[in-house]
Amino acid sequence: MIAVVGGAGYIGSHTVKYLLEQGKEIVVFDNLSFGHQEFVPEGVPFVVGDLANKSDLSNLFDRYPSIDTVVHFAAFAYVGESVNEPAKYYSNNVVNTINLLDIMLEHGVKNIVFSSTCATYGHPLELPIIEEHPQNPINPYGRTKLMMEQILEDYSHAYGLNFVALRYFNAAGADVEGEIGEWHTPETHLIPLILDVAAGLRESIHVFGRDFNTPDGTCIRDYIHVTDLADAHSRAIDFLHRESSNLKLNLGNGLGYSVLQIIHTVEKITGKSINTIFADRRAGDPSSLVGSAKQAKEIIGWQPKYSLEQIIETAWKWHLKKFGGVQ
Repeated sequence: MIAVVGGAGYIGSHTVKYLLEQGKEIVVFDNLSFGHQEFVPEGVPFVVGDLANKSDLSNLFDRYPSIDTVVHFAAFAYVGESVNEPAKYYSNNVVNTINLLDIMLEHGVKNIVFSSTCATYGHPLELPIIEEHPQNPINPYGRTKLMMEQILEDYSHAYGLNFVALRYFNAAGADVEGEIGEWHTPETHLIPLILDVAAGLRESIHVFGRDFNTPDGTCIRDYIHVTDLADAHSRAIDFLHRESSNLKLNLGNGLGYSVLQIIHTVEKITGKSINTIFADRRAGDPSSLVGSAKQAKEIIGWQPKYSLEQIIETAWKWHLKKFGGVQ
């Protein structure tokens, strides 16, 4: 059985759906601080609990003794907030994750797939970013994820824990069937914010910087469909069951799209004109962040399937269903 911690959130819920389609047995653990109970499929065991509470975690493993692997999504992930409230991030992303690891080991569970991030790299020294790139995070969010990667290494050496750390670039898109999608409060991600403009729910989108060293002057980021991420998690679970060893892998499309490319693609898909306001660059924003997923392709056989157009088509379908607006 697979315990999906944070399984009612954005990436977690898409992974739950995908794992169920792969025939895997699932239990979801979430405190619903950011997740949505309606994202948990009917009939899937759901334990409401908090990583800060070890008794909640013990209850999970006591109730479901067949759990042999944990997929861990339950982290805070707002970069700006991490700068202003670092204590919140170190408490949840580090201390509470250690709680999870300790209770796992108490119950003999030694496999974990960990949500890491490209934010562990900091400013890129070369592109595309490979796994061996120096890790010099520039904000507390990235530092908490790097700390957890190092703690996982230490737990593996000392206690025989096996892990796969998946370093995401930008998760995007929604379930192809439109059952679940991106729903954050507050929403900070570029694509849903642009879709708000297309739907008439927001007047304009601000683009920060048009003088980057890129073809159109706007910054480039690596976007990957959330279902492609879910597929990578399924393959990581299979790897742990097969190999009982550790991996750290990038997950991205390896190409990257500029902000203006995203805006123009939204205009094409939705048929709506996007009112764009250019503003100054934000401090610390690199021109490009693009990752190499060569190792993920070679080691776990992962291959992203969804194009930028499909990312935006699925996101738009979900956006209209959930938030309404002008079709």
